[in-house]
Amino acid sequence: MPNISKEDVLRLVTENNVRFIRLQFTDILGIPKNVSITVNQLEKALNNEIMFDGSSIEGFVRIEESDMYLHPDPNSFMIYPWRHFEEGAVARLICDIYNPDGSPFAGDPRYVLRRAIKEAADLGYSFNVGPEAEFFLFHTAPDGSPTVNTHDKAGYFDLSPIDLGENARRDMVLTLEKMGYEIEASHHEVAPGQHEIDFKYSDALDIADKIITFKIVVRTIAQRHGLHATFMAKPIFGEAGNGMHINQSLFKDGKNIFWDPQAPEQLSDAARNYVAGVLKHSRGFAAITNPTVNAYKRLVPGYEAPLYIAWSARNRSPLIRIPAKRGLSTRIELRNPDPTCNPYLAMAAVLMSGLDGIKNKLKPPAACDRNIYEMTPQERRELDIGSLPGTLQEALEELSKDEVVKTALGPHVLDRYMEAKYQEWNEYRTRIHQWELDRYLAIF
Repeated sequence: MPNISKEDVLRLVTENNVRFIRLQFTDILGIPKNVSITVNQLEKALNNEIMFDGSSIEGFVRIEESDMYLHPDPNSFMIYPWRHFEEGAVARLICDIYNPDGSPFAGDPRYVLRRAIKEAADLGYSFNVGPEAEFFLFHTAPDGSPTVNTHDKAGYFDLSPIDLGENARRDMVLTLEKMGYEIEASHHEVAPGQHEIDFKYSDALDIADKIITFKIVVRTIAQRHGLHATFMAKPIFGEAGNGMHINQSLFKDGKNIFWDPQAPEQLSDAARNYVAGVLKHSRGFAAITNPTVNAYKRLVPGYEAPLYIAWSARNRSPLIRIPAKRGLSTRIELRNPDPTCNPYLAMAAVLMSGLDGIKNKLKPPAACDRNIYEMTPQERRELDIGSLPGTLQEALEELSKDEVVKTALGPHVLDRYMEAKYQEWNEYRTRIHQWELDRYLAIF
């Protein structure tokens, strides 16, 4: 992350004629929240003197303990390139949440990730992450509400005139670059109206901040093109869903500890231990990396969704793939997360799972280089290849049994997250859905 001081922020605000600053954070579900202040209040904010009502935020605190403080992170300062107006510009600062007694708030997702990063640092490691977030672009209705009508019929890597989202996607890339992102690739994805924009890896906290900002930028620019962008995991039946593969590696003293040129596949023992830890806890963290009812309609056979708990350096059907590049680029690619997850919580849970593998020297199963999608259930049983939970309810049950993931979240986040997600599941299971009416109403 950059190293920006309070004084740098004040100088940049003056140089760029910034008039409003958004103080941003997320609730436990990963939904961005913010309060806007004028430039006259910035110094007060940078001195950590801005309070807000935490009882109104999902998963924070009860009304009798509602006062909380916003501590802006100067390194997160960014000017919105689309918010320039005659009187000035708009910028944002991402904040950590603190209690009135000056202690970090245990329910702050950013604090959860900071805590996991510190555990890695105590072992001498830094945690680098590179996300691959997918999204759909849909037409909007005359009243501006979103539809599920795609704006094109293109497929993987298609280009204009078939790819009708190219102009919107180009504007997204240009906007992100103005905001300091290094964009590595952008392209049309498999499903009609589906897209992907990849940006360069960085340390986990920086990337989690960038994922939240990325989603804001994509939806804002789409709206300016008369489209609705959604990161929903599975918006269209019969088409591929939206994933957010998480590429990850650990560094120590400037060296990628996953790389060992003398080892099989040039993967170090630490890399294999880390893979083993992630595989072991994958059912436990699924409720965090795939947090919605809808997420489990993506994790089904037939759409290249990674639902089988295995790993490989050669094919894309297992949960974990090892991309071909080695040296500093050696990494593991976890393929099940989707972009509806809270990136702070997801990265904390995955990192702690991998560290559990390293600390306990866990050994992964043999790599599976066959296409798991084409195996029979009997073949998968013989190879001891399990699968991710099939529903949000099952995922929550697995989370409740996984001590490593529960520790990563902490009691405050765990309790409130479970409460919110069981409420979501109960709302879903008690509703009558159109499929049920179409299936049963006329014949019974």
